[in-house]
Amino acid sequence: MVPLGTPAPDFTLPSIDGRKVSIGDFADASALLVVFLSNRCPYVLYVEKEIAAVAAHYHERGVATVGICSSDTAAHPEDTPEHLSEQARRAGFTFPYLIDEPQEVAKAFRAACTPDFFLYDAERRLVYRGQLDAGRPGNDLPNDGAALRAAIDHVLAGQPVPEPHRPSAGCNIKWRPGNEPA
Repeated sequence: MVPLGTPAPDFTLPSIDGRKVSIGDFADASALLVVFLSNRCPYVLYVEKEIAAVAAHYHERGVATVGICSSDTAAHPEDTPEHLSEQARRAGFTFPYLIDEPQEVAKAFRAACTPDFFLYDAERRLVYRGQLDAGRPGNDLPNDGAALRAAIDHVLAGQPVPEPHRPSAGCNIKWRPGNEPA
């Protein structure tokens, strides 16, 4: 896992609507949530509406959210921009949804799965990398965003996020052959 306090990697990526989006576009946000997503992972499909709800709720409090898909679309065409646009509509994503075709941004963040959550404070230092909540496809635990909501609340209150941070669970990022992180 990426050590807490690590600066957010710089990025500029195309969004599903064709715009270029950079980390600098969120400079005025009090915190930045970066979520690695896909349209084919059952874990993402299970929580996508809750991700949208968390993003919308905290947007009103100055937190910016950005979604990034880094999948190998040749092997997984359900993660092409057209399908990601359908997902954004279905889930209610109101945040930019970016396409990391070269997979370099996923490597820079050391993203491992979908969904994978990275929360940065106002100085863009990592303060949380962990799960949305304890809900998973097939378990009876609530899908309420509790862990991520608590982390964001701590950041907005100027407090450290208590450890341990439970890692997110999901599907591994689908790397292009030969492009897997070392």
